[in-house]
Amino acid sequence: MSNSVLGLKPTKPTAIAQSHESVRLVGYCNPKGRLLASAWLGLFPSGDDFVDRFALFISKDLAAATAKRLAMYVLRSKVVVIDASSSWNVSGFYGSPIEIAALQNKAEQVSLRIPDVLLDQQSYGRVLIAQPNLNPDQNASANDSAWNYLEVMSAIPRIVLATQEQFVPQMINFESVAGVDFKKGCYPGQEIVARSQYRGVIKRRLQLAHINQDIAVTSIKPGTELFLTQEPDQPAGMVVLSANNPFEPGRIDFQIECKLDALETGEIHLGSTNGPVLKIDALPYPLIEI
Repeated sequence: MSNSVLGLKPTKPTAIAQSHESVRLVGYCNPKGRLLASAWLGLFPSGDDFVDRFALFISKDLAAATAKRLAMYVLRSKVVVIDASSSWNVSGFYGSPIEIAALQNKAEQVSLRIPDVLLDQQSYGRVLIAQPNLNPDQNASANDSAWNYLEVMSAIPRIVLATQEQFVPQMINFESVAGVDFKKGCYPGQEIVARSQYRGVIKRRLQLAHINQDIAVTSIKPGTELFLTQEPDQPAGMVVLSANNPFEPGRIDFQIECKLDALETGEIHLGSTNGPVLKIDALPYPLIEI
């Protein structure tokens, strides 16, 4: 993984993992440094003997393939890698800091707190919760517009199947949201990632953007390409995540990855040069200068 798990503090049963001590954002790259997956990770000992159990909260469409790839590295280690997406349900809880502080975790659950999102001077806490699925035939499919919106506005990217192998971590600000540890040992693609950080110039970055147009967000999926008017045959970037804005009907917010010079040279269109023009918004964090 792109981030170290050394020093990761175990989370006791009924507790919620939180802060960098207990929760890490990690990326899994191919040998060319392109992200195959991203995940939130915590250490949750299980059983009476408290065996180490690392839980990765990952996009469901990548879970099976990622588990299979990670299993290739087990060799003779006493490690088992399991795709638990069909046997566990994942949900999200969001609310004020007071509501988050009052949230109780059950012993059979695995929960971790991910970074808060600040909107209009209101802070929203977020907790990911996994619990065993007692009825696999009725696996819940979460589609909460407010949760999705908060994820977009956090400007913390999540890799899905449509954006797999599209980005070196720095292209989507992964190093600026504590998703890369440049002091850790080898991992697939590490040389490319380190070279991009210390010897390269990043020409693409993740930005927040929006449109005010009555378009179904389902038609603007991750992987949708972006174009400049003057370069109709050359994509300038792509959508990373998108969500309807629950506070402003008719507005869709985006995480986009795009060329930095595209921000200066012209209007960025969604889907084609005839598509809606994106309005670029400010990031909620500073970028690490390269």
